[in-house]
Amino acid sequence: MTMYNVKLINDDTYYIGTSDRRIELFENAYPLKNGVSYNSYMIMDEKTVLIDTEDWSVGRTFMENVRHVLNGRPLDIIIVNHMEPDHAASLALVLREYPDAKVYGSMKVKDFIFQFHGLDVSDRFVMIKEGDSLTTGKHVLNFVAAPMVHWPEVMMTFDSTDGVLFSADAFGRFGALSGNIFEDEAGLWDEDLADARRYYTCIVGKYGLNVQAVLKKAAGLDIKMICPLHGTVIRKDFGKFIDLYSKWSSYEPEDKTVMIAYGSIYGGTENAAAVLAGMLADKGVKNIRMYDVSKTDVSELIAESFRVSHIVLAAPTHDAFLLSPMEIFLTELKHRSLKNRTFAVIDNGTWASCAGKAMRDQLAEFKNCTVIPETLTLKSALAEDTLEQLKVLADALYKTI
Repeated sequence: MTMYNVKLINDDTYYIGTSDRRIELFENAYPLKNGVSYNSYMIMDEKTVLIDTEDWSVGRTFMENVRHVLNGRPLDIIIVNHMEPDHAASLALVLREYPDAKVYGSMKVKDFIFQFHGLDVSDRFVMIKEGDSLTTGKHVLNFVAAPMVHWPEVMMTFDSTDGVLFSADAFGRFGALSGNIFEDEAGLWDEDLADARRYYTCIVGKYGLNVQAVLKKAAGLDIKMICPLHGTVIRKDFGKFIDLYSKWSSYEPEDKTVMIAYGSIYGGTENAAAVLAGMLADKGVKNIRMYDVSKTDVSELIAESFRVSHIVLAAPTHDAFLLSPMEIFLTELKHRSLKNRTFAVIDNGTWASCAGKAMRDQLAEFKNCTVIPETLTLKSALAEDTLEQLKVLADALYKTI
């Protein structure tokens, strides 16, 4: 049964994306609560232009959408902004069905097509670079290099005729779409900003400098619509989204508040974390969050670390070392190049405690981060003397907030 779910987003430009609600792990790593959308677009000008393709899981529906929009016309041009398989797995289907279509992409795209699909497109490939343009009739498409946002071959395509920026993975988000493809109608960012933040921090987070460079280029464009490869199409309130990307990519906290990431074996460390949260709340700190590192997916911990200004790490010694989920969290956080944060450390050990030193040793490798010197080492559980030390730690945290 053929089903078409295409949307006209401009006079002659179509959204031909598809959502996958069955997928549970994005990149087989990041949990998805409500699937993900795979977006591609078609311009029906004097020349027909397909902008990016989609994941293999939705390949059949995607091809139906392509044929439906073309309605018997040949496909003239395929623009490949990004070769990651969630956007290019079905490219092989398009290349075989439309053998006369020219492929436009950056220098690495041709090699990646061969690596992923075993197809040599040398005789139909047009290499594009920063500043190049393509006229398809009334549309003039300009190409903007965006290397390492978040793969080396990435380009963005700006339709200067209609002011549409086809932004590759930038400005995307997790979450399937439900009929409404425009953000001002769907409201997904307002409803679940955390998932948009988690998408950015996990997919693009470590490449902040590269994102900043692209944002500077975007500032010089007369953008009227942003069409990402995941999530909703943005046509209003651009400042809101650019401001979020600017903060995330410059590692600027969104909120002056505290996240307490704790690991606990028998409850003593968890109790100390909860008491600390109560002390901070009594001082007027708002939007505090506590997360058990053993139960919370590390992608959520990373995303929250980008939101807050202060992070408390509380963990016990386990098998003569740091509890492994906390070690994994810190390693992943360092991998994302997080900076400009204030940390505090609480460790716990019934004997021979070494978790605190392990956490501080990891934090010493973070750039532009402050570690509060006040320390708290629990002996199994809170006691009167350590409760007083916890109050001192709460005061030190509050003063920096």
